[in-house]
Amino acid sequence: MFARLISLSFALTILLAVAPAQAQKRPIGKPSATIAIQQLQIAFVGSAAIGGGTLNYEGHSYPLSVKGLGVGGIGASQLSASGVVYGLHDRADLAGVYAQIRAGWALGDEGAGTLWLKNDKGVSMVLKTHRRGLQLALGADGVIIDFK
Repeated sequence: MFARLISLSFALTILLAVAPAQAQKRPIGKPSATIAIQQLQIAFVGSAAIGGGTLNYEGHSYPLSVKGLGVGGIGASQLSASGVVYGLHDRADLAGVYAQIRAGWALGDEGAGTLWLKNDKGVSMVLKTHRRGLQLALGADGVIIDFK
């Protein structure tokens, strides 16, 4: 676990330099899977997130764990996100470290936003979010997605 957090911190430093331009590029081709994620996010200049989700790929559902560290935003929220996955040719390629750009807000039960994620294997995701809590989320993260 500690080694993963160190690698996440290192990857985050590198990804934050190039993530904004790369993560928001429009994916090419048709979606290869769908994904749903639930997270608890806390931010005060720095940010942290923990949660899980489900990948729906080739007629099967796979449970996921999701952890992240980043910069930007203030507040706390529960996030539910769902969307499409592009560039997934093998289920194993989903697991790994992602650059994530996030923009959104939450005020009580109202909140919305978008997440753009991309890993080094060419897998990218565009997720629409619903947030509950009190948060302004604008920043970048390194996110580790793994299979449970």
